[in-house]
Amino acid sequence: MRHALTAILAAVSLSSIASAQTAPETPAPTPPAAAPAQSEIGAAVAKDMDGLMTLYRDLHANPELSLQEVNTAAKLAKRLKALKFDVTEKVGGTGVVAVMTNGSGPTLLIRADMDGLPVVEQTGLDFASKVRTKTPEGVETGVMHACGHDTHMTAFIETAKLMAARKKDWKGTLVMILQPAEEVGKGARNMLEDGLYTRFPRPTHAIAFHDAANLEAGVVGYTPGYALANVDSVDILVKGLGGHGAYPQTTKDPIVLGARIVTTLQTLISREQDPQDPAVVTVGSFQAGAKHNIIPDQAKLLLTVRSYSDETRAKLIEGIKRVSRGEAIAAGVPDDKMPVVTVQDEFTPSTYNPPEFAEQMAGLLKGHFPDGRVIKTPAVMGGEDFGRFYRADKSIKSFIFWVGGVPADKMAASASGQVTLPSLHSPFWAPQADKVIATASEAMTVLALDILKKD
Repeated sequence: MRHALTAILAAVSLSSIASAQTAPETPAPTPPAAAPAQSEIGAAVAKDMDGLMTLYRDLHANPELSLQEVNTAAKLAKRLKALKFDVTEKVGGTGVVAVMTNGSGPTLLIRADMDGLPVVEQTGLDFASKVRTKTPEGVETGVMHACGHDTHMTAFIETAKLMAARKKDWKGTLVMILQPAEEVGKGARNMLEDGLYTRFPRPTHAIAFHDAANLEAGVVGYTPGYALANVDSVDILVKGLGGHGAYPQTTKDPIVLGARIVTTLQTLISREQDPQDPAVVTVGSFQAGAKHNIIPDQAKLLLTVRSYSDETRAKLIEGIKRVSRGEAIAAGVPDDKMPVVTVQDEFTPSTYNPPEFAEQMAGLLKGHFPDGRVIKTPAVMGGEDFGRFYRADKSIKSFIFWVGGVPADKMAASASGQVTLPSLHSPFWAPQADKVIATASEAMTVLALDILKKD
């Protein structure tokens, strides 16, 4: 998932331990309630778990950066072919589309993302990634599945296997896609532009999941309506007139002007944005100058801008342009040196779960997991380009949900203030992968079987 998520909930406890000392004359304590019986699908997943963990460890140890997922795509395409899917590779770059037609009925798209991040892993796992490569910008880096896409792919493969083995229980068309480049906001767009909805069956429904670093392992979280945010990367080139630091009166200092812009930008949220419509403008980088006594002739600000609605997104971007120009005018900068505001092309649109469909899907999961494991969670300011599949055709019933990955003991320690949990994108993020994979495989199969159920 692009960028680290904010905290979504306090700890959720899935079990309690009761203890009592009973005197002989005291009635025996009521025995604890029996655990819910394992479903047939859950039993099938449990039977496959050894093999799934082998696949997970392989994917984790061999991550590939966005748009470079060549080996990952090839090894997973091979598995899909073995399950008798009609598989097309190199869709939108390294994307994979696997189609299984099983009579007339709805068309369900199930998606998993494949790319890792330029992060040096520090989890201490014995299968930790040791991969080194260069980014497209030429920076040497380690590579890590610091966002859990390895769990996404593993659960995706198990869901494909479970659905292929249950063709007697459903009818319609299953379109399973392995998407590249989610982390840079390009993969979904590339696949759509390469004919995902024209070369292949157009979906009536779409589902996906994402692991969560703020939910206990095995907990399912869902959010009706906006679930994740628009994500924009915005650059501001602040121009000035350089000179000697001892004679500032001969210059137009871009550092001072840049600082004014940074400060005033905060009022876009605090004084112009409806407090009930969350938004974020963060300046993540301020680059300027090279020496103590030289005023440079330019500075560069790098921003991340988050919103939910397209109207708010447009308002914030226009506000950034207005503030930048206004502060430059106030500083006496001439027209030919006005700041240049550039909105980067890697925009990730907000992800929206149509509320009625989200509640329907959540109801199915609550019925299947009757132990309080399915909970409603607030929207977050993280970004996810799964939203593009719905935006490309808003008649599609779309649903993305969370599966927690934090071990119960760490969740409890975090709640008591003993530890700070690593976020997604952290070099220390290591989800309890078996629970994530098992829960997600079971949940996606339950949803798929219902969406494609026979009349």
